[in-house]
Amino acid sequence: MEICLEKRRLSRSLWHCGALESPICARKGKDRSACGKPWKHASVQKESSFGIHIEDASGSVTCQSDERLGELVLGFLERDLQPSCQLACLETIRILSRDKGSLSPFSSRRALQLLGRSAGIAQEEEGGPSPEIPDVDVIVEALKCLCNMVFNSATAQELGAELGLIVGLAERMKQCREPQWSHEVRFFDLRLTFLLTALRVDVRTQLAQELRGVSLLADALEATLGLVWPDTHEVMRPGVAEGEELQPLGRQETERAMEILKILFNVTFDTNHRKVDEEEAAIYRHLGAILRHCLMSTADGEDRTEEFHSHTCNLLGNLPLPCLDVLILPKVQQGSIEYMGVNVDAVNMLLKLMEKRLDRGNKLKETLLPSLNLLTESARIHRETRKFLRMKVLPPLRDVKNRPEVGHSLRNKLVRLMTHIDTDVKNCAAEFLFVLCKESVSRFIKYTGYGNAAGLLAARGLMRGGRDPGHYSEDEDSETEEYREAKPHINPVTGRVEEEQPNPMEGMTEEQKEHEAMKLVNMFDKLSRVQVIQPMKIGPDGKMTQMESSEMACLSQQGPFTQNSSSEDEED
Repeated sequence: MEICLEKRRLSRSLWHCGALESPICARKGKDRSACGKPWKHASVQKESSFGIHIEDASGSVTCQSDERLGELVLGFLERDLQPSCQLACLETIRILSRDKGSLSPFSSRRALQLLGRSAGIAQEEEGGPSPEIPDVDVIVEALKCLCNMVFNSATAQELGAELGLIVGLAERMKQCREPQWSHEVRFFDLRLTFLLTALRVDVRTQLAQELRGVSLLADALEATLGLVWPDTHEVMRPGVAEGEELQPLGRQETERAMEILKILFNVTFDTNHRKVDEEEAAIYRHLGAILRHCLMSTADGEDRTEEFHSHTCNLLGNLPLPCLDVLILPKVQQGSIEYMGVNVDAVNMLLKLMEKRLDRGNKLKETLLPSLNLLTESARIHRETRKFLRMKVLPPLRDVKNRPEVGHSLRNKLVRLMTHIDTDVKNCAAEFLFVLCKESVSRFIKYTGYGNAAGLLAARGLMRGGRDPGHYSEDEDSETEEYREAKPHINPVTGRVEEEQPNPMEGMTEEQKEHEAMKLVNMFDKLSRVQVIQPMKIGPDGKMTQMESSEMACLSQQGPFTQNSSSEDEED
């Protein structure tokens, strides 16, 4: 219904500026002056998905299909028109291009070139005349048309890449500090860039490498937010005193900043685990400092602020891991959170964002994992970050009467996630806590319980205990008096103090105990033969492996089990 109403309005606009009048008259063998008067009072009688019916003053009806209308409008757009007529043609194309069934006339090289020229981003042939800068309203409308076509048509995506639209967009992006371009032009430039980089790998690579997209977009983000650099890795807004609360960003600035963040995410998605040289590291640290400011800023409204922080967090997760030190490099200011002599405001903000999404509980894989992964990797590589997060998430253990997953603390909430139905969610939560425990099995079990920890330990081959190789600093003793007193009575499986249960083998002779053990082995063997259960054992690599029937039979011939336990320094 909305598209039909738009068609009616735009058809009237086209008749007033002559965009449909001349081609139709020419088709009927009439000149413009002869048919101008009858068609001047034309009106749209009916619109449907099959076409547009136009009735003239004499009562005759002409039916124009969307495809035919598109061809006529494109033909007229090739002429030297006044901006108002160009605008009417482009508005028509924008409405028609919303419908995938009407894209045929616009998914051609000719159409893309026309729209690129109207948008001011077309790449002209060498030696050709320099194109005039179109009217700003025409540019905006042409960009909207291109966005619709690139989003809806794979052919338009391919042609957009071949015609080098991204080059024209990048050239205009370099003018991010020039006042001649309105918010709408800048915004739809960014929206089209996002669509091209999201849908075309070759365009994404071209922007990232050939056009130096990271530096270009970081500069655009800096200009959008109006930042200045008091130090190498520290940014601020001009006129904001030290310790003063930042004012919320304006709606237009927030919209453009989020588009830039999304484009940067597209072009950096594969950089976080690859090695970068010094020049690239400097660029990413420069970008990281701007992202830190985004994290500490707010937008107009809570929902918009959360969306802004979400895009920021997603992009921070793409930065090379060593470059995340920019989160704690700014000097400590009045009102900042200081820990071990560094400014941990940004880390604390990420932690708050993560807990907020955890409490919400909706779509945890999409909303929680980016911030949780970012905190995990940052804690793994930066000592101050890890120690601050451990203080917040795993403070010295005092509650030993409840299971680790019971309660309202952040530790309790994360331990509950370790048995989540989604494998990615539970693995990510376990990995985060494991890193905060410096990948020490004994400490991990202390805070989570063996039952909750078993999944990660089995996957890592650490069922026998020990520690994953890693570079972690020594920590001070964190055992509380309550924990020391209760430690001998804590059940390591559940992670809490439990009442002592009577020993079921009390009073049995060694022969009776061996008889009961053999009954248990035979029961396991019988269940495994009918494939009800699959007995497992811990292999030499510490991982769980399948136990064969012959091995089950051998258990009956073994003597009493002996366990050599070695004390492990928990460094708690």
